Amino acid sequence: MADLFGFSIRKNKAVVSGQSPVSPASEDVNTVVSSGGYYGQYIDMEGNIRNEYDLIRKYRDMALHPEVDSAIDEIVNEAIVWDMDDSPVEVELSNLNVSDGIKEKIREEFKNIKKLLSFDKKAQDIFRRWYIDGRLYYHKVIDLKSPKNGLTEIRYIDPFKIKKIREVRPKDTNAATKSAKDSALAFSYNDYIEYFLYNASGFAGSYPGYSPGTTNTGIRIANDAITFVPSGILDLNKKTTLSYLNKAIKALNQIRMIEDSLVIYRISRAPERRIFYIDVGNLPKVKAEQYLREVMARYRNKLVYDASTGEIRDDKKHMSMLEDFWLPRREGGRGTDLGELKDVEYFRSKLYKSLNLPSSRLGDDNKSFSLGRSSEILRDELKFTKFVNRLRKQFSYLFTDLLKTQLILKGVITVEDWDEMEEHIQFDFNFDNHFTELKNAELMTSRLNVAQMLDPYLGKYYSVNWVRKQILMQSDEEIKEIDKDMAKDISSGIVPDPKLLNKLQADSLVPPTSNGSSTMGTTPKPPKGDADTVK
Repeated sequence: MADLFGFSIRKNKAVVSGQSPVSPASEDVNTVVSSGGYYGQYIDMEGNIRNEYDLIRKYRDMALHPEVDSAIDEIVNEAIVWDMDDSPVEVELSNLNVSDGIKEKIREEFKNIKKLLSFDKKAQDIFRRWYIDGRLYYHKVIDLKSPKNGLTEIRYIDPFKIKKIREVRPKDTNAATKSAKDSALAFSYNDYIEYFLYNASGFAGSYPGYSPGTTNTGIRIANDAITFVPSGILDLNKKTTLSYLNKAIKALNQIRMIEDSLVIYRISRAPERRIFYIDVGNLPKVKAEQYLREVMARYRNKLVYDASTGEIRDDKKHMSMLEDFWLPRREGGRGTDLGELKDVEYFRSKLYKSLNLPSSRLGDDNKSFSLGRSSEILRDELKFTKFVNRLRKQFSYLFTDLLKTQLILKGVITVEDWDEMEEHIQFDFNFDNHFTELKNAELMTSRLNVAQMLDPYLGKYYSVNWVRKQILMQSDEEIKEIDKDMAKDISSGIVPDPKLLNKLQADSLVPPTSNGSSTMGTTPKPPKGDADTVK
């Protein structure tokens, strides 16, 4: 096999799965290649989607629909919060157990990555593109002559032009020197190598001669030279990465059909018609119908336009374009009211639910917005907050992969160091959810109230450490960090020493005696007086 274009952090060799017949699982979906070329994925949804690229095109068409576009904007605005002073995301290293110098270098490299991505300016566009397509590709460009300079450019790649390949080759065995059992076992283990295949013309049938399922050519790029951020939603049956818009396909098609049929209905029924409700009281059916006909004959005026003469006349022989409806109504009852249409509202609500968006977010524009208390928060809002947090967590893989490459290339850490540090590096997004702020504030208030009520019992029934862990819910790391910060505040004079305050308070409450000694701990003598008054 020819060498791969790009760079590889690890050694560029095939991984041998000699301990298991099952190849390692991957969170992203691979196109598996056997000898002779690769075979694309195929799915059939509503008869017009043949492969994953048709599916991406379907997602992009959906995003142009007004309701879907409004829902996507609401989700993106909730996930990426702009601030005049702060960046939309910062790296969080409080749980990382390394020196302060390493932490400072990590923060500096993260700023460089955001600068290469222009993330502070294009954060919402990048997140929106990932949310709609369900995948995001970036090519990490470096100077091969000076790789220690790190990433020099990060280029976006259209998903139509790239795909990930896992090439599987049977392990070569010598049947003449091995038993039949050993040979069969050897062939059950495979060698494989992963890489990305890039074609500037695209794999979606946009260039002449494309035929799905046939071998296509392209540039093979090393796995470490590409940052691939999947949505995390997989169709395991069809081996395809799906977008978060996938489950809204049916709901959107239904609302489009209902809206089109509504327009046709309104146009065909455009002429205005009048409805008359005639109160027939308790008359029998025959007499009620006779009375209704008499009223119709008395007041009805059926006008017909004669196109040949240009006259308007009363003609009882032809159907008029403007029909009146005469409906009997019993005493105390209601007649038949013609048409309130709720189908559009129903399918629109169904579309919003399929996009995990609370109906209150895109309801009546005239509704006022009130923060209220956390006890008044709707359950849909809590679910939406958790959904946005899940989106942020999955999207953060973009920063994780780029930061890993940058730190290793510049020699800040090694590959082995990154394996230990990765789980402790988090990314903190700006948050603009007022409901979460209210909930946290009320929880903290209730905890502090309970801690205050337990203050008289400290040292008798409860310990300070128990209150901090069980009531204030502080972890061991937080307790150590808080104690360290409190000691700094006391030493710098920001906060007075509580021991000194207690001593001063005790001295002020105990008055000294005439010889300067304290009266604390002595029994006071009774006052002098008559014998019958002092007992």
